[in-house]
Amino acid sequence: MREAPAILVTRPEPGCAETAAAVAVLGWRALAAPALVLTALPAPREGGRPAQAILLPSRASARALAGWPDKARPVLAVGEGTGDEARRAGFLRVEHASGDAVSLAKLAAARLDPRGGPLLLAVGRGYSAALAAALRGAGFTVRRRVVYEARPAAALPADCIAALREGAVRGALFLSPRSALHTQALLRQAGLAETVRRTVAFALSPRIESALAGMPWRAIHATRVPELPALLALLGRPPGAWPDAAPPGAPWAGLPEPESEGQERE
Repeated sequence: MREAPAILVTRPEPGCAETAAAVAVLGWRALAAPALVLTALPAPREGGRPAQAILLPSRASARALAGWPDKARPVLAVGEGTGDEARRAGFLRVEHASGDAVSLAKLAAARLDPRGGPLLLAVGRGYSAALAAALRGAGFTVRRRVVYEARPAAALPADCIAALREGAVRGALFLSPRSALHTQALLRQAGLAETVRRTVAFALSPRIESALAGMPWRAIHATRVPELPALLALLGRPPGAWPDAAPPGAPWAGLPEPESEGQERE
């Protein structure tokens, strides 16, 4: 029996497993290919005047603050998923923006007063400098604290390499520019850059779409809003009879089934 067509999920863990499960529910064969490995760092200590609010620009930053002692502190999260993560971490007063750094800065400006105290911006190493600058430009005192770091994965998993070589990977999901850039580096490292001519790339934002422009993807599609449900809706279900089952306007419409030596396995 032929396997379902495969989708690479490049999100770091633990979000990779969650996203892969959602992809599998749609009927695809989800292949976990985390481009980055996240490691939480010790929670920052407050010095001087307490922060009036904590800003979380990612789910990883929310998880890293699970041990934060004051769970009644107001939290502004970048999107719904990060807000949910903050609630799971025990925070009681959580509000979320619409999914990107610009919307988070606007939410902070609308809800908070620069005179009310500093903001604690919990970030990954090397991330969110532009967000901190935007908040400072709005008059806030910002304490940008590194609470996790993201290291590049050493290589693609063996099952992903095999599926790419067989031509079985129909799509790949990208949720950050850094994951997109490093996945492409791993593909080149494995000698698999040309295999993406068979693969449609799905990006969570136009910025991520731009990061994918350096490789010969069969097509690149970006969501209009930076939320995971929008990305999954863009992916949709696998065509039952390739590509006849793809409705007009779907990412798969008009794309012939890639030829590969692995298609005829029973």
